[in-house]
Amino acid sequence: MLKKIAFQFKQWFPATEEVSAHCDGPCGVYDPSAARITAEAVLSMTKKLVDLETPSASDKAASIAYHNTFARYVAIKEEQAQKTKEDLLILWTDYFKPVHLEKYPDLHDTFWKAAKLCSSCKVEVSVQHATELLEAVHKIHQMFWETKNRDITWYKANP
Repeated sequence: MLKKIAFQFKQWFPATEEVSAHCDGPCGVYDPSAARITAEAVLSMTKKLVDLETPSASDKAASIAYHNTFARYVAIKEEQAQKTKEDLLILWTDYFKPVHLEKYPDLHDTFWKAAKLCSSCKVEVSVQHATELLEAVHKIHQMFWETKNRDITWYKANP
């Protein structure tokens, strides 16, 4: 029934012009800020894991609290690293096009390395890799906004 209505609608109001778009979605849906937020969370959780004090083995309550906190930090770190990877892959595959390679010949390498850093941050507790991930997202932020001829300030929640 719905197909018949859609077909009839197309017959009554045919498209008169061909349209094209730069990217796979409508303008305005792509923004690297989501990757920045999640990459910051990865760095924050990594730092918290490194700073977490191991309690005395004889203090059962403190040990339970420690393991619970450790597990929560790890879960958040890994979840946020995965979200960062997903956001970056969407930008890479859906927004950036071959024309951007002319201006950014290292575009593919930048995204590939950033995605690999997301994986490293999931399987390691490395402040260095988490920092490098945030730096890679910053570089992608700059490339993205330059393609739109806009100067968007890079803000971080945690300076």
